[in-house]
Amino acid sequence: MPAPDYPAEVRTRLETDAAEVISRYPDSRSALLPLLHLVQSEEGYVTRTGIKFCAEMLGLTTAEVTAVSTFYTMYRRKPSGDYQVGVCTNTLCAVMGGDQIFDELKEHLAVGNQETTEDGKVTLEHIECNAACDYAPVVMVNWEFFDNQTPDSAKALVDDLRAGREVAPTRGAKLCDFKATARILAGFPDERSGAVAESGGAGPASLAGLRLAKGEPEPGAVGPSRGAAPTGEERDTHPSSHDAPQKTAASDPANPAGPVSEEGER
Repeated sequence: MPAPDYPAEVRTRLETDAAEVISRYPDSRSALLPLLHLVQSEEGYVTRTGIKFCAEMLGLTTAEVTAVSTFYTMYRRKPSGDYQVGVCTNTLCAVMGGDQIFDELKEHLAVGNQETTEDGKVTLEHIECNAACDYAPVVMVNWEFFDNQTPDSAKALVDDLRAGREVAPTRGAKLCDFKATARILAGFPDERSGAVAESGGAGPASLAGLRLAKGEPEPGAVGPSRGAAPTGEERDTHPSSHDAPQKTAASDPANPAGPVSEEGER
């Protein structure tokens, strides 16, 4: 079944916006990524109608547009929430508590990965590294940073989002809904400009991950959590090999990878 068309007034508006985007590129097909953000800003995800529109505007096949839209994770394939809440579960964030945050949010919101709450407000997903490891664990909402999170702070955050209360990212501009975010990513003016400074900076970076990697206790830490790395028999049964330095490289025993000893040998 062919994809339906946009209503005439929507089509006219999108064609005007698309023409502006396409004019920025020497080769029209280079505009595909921002055009996908544009159609995503219309309905909150990339629909079959949006794929057809992009193909027609750029002289591509719907198969070519679909291949691109399904490759990049920032393009949604189904209806999603006003707020995309992503929990980093990459190595350092996971070690510092990201896995626990993600598990507790799934239970708190009664949703699974890439699922949306019944009220349509929040879509939860785990995300890959967002280059904010020094502020781990990190949660992102519509690609804005919320640093140094805990399970309790993350649950309070999603509760505020669902209740319509204003929340402020750790840094960056004010939060806006996902459709508005998509339009900004399409290359149109950010109406939040000038509000970036209101959130302030991220504050001092956490060195907890560095201390953990070195096997040093974190100041004020009590017990094994975020404290000294496991040693000896405890290390052998520890769930993550990333939590402590290893004496040798498992793949190359002839070249030790551990810290320098007192004798200066590795």
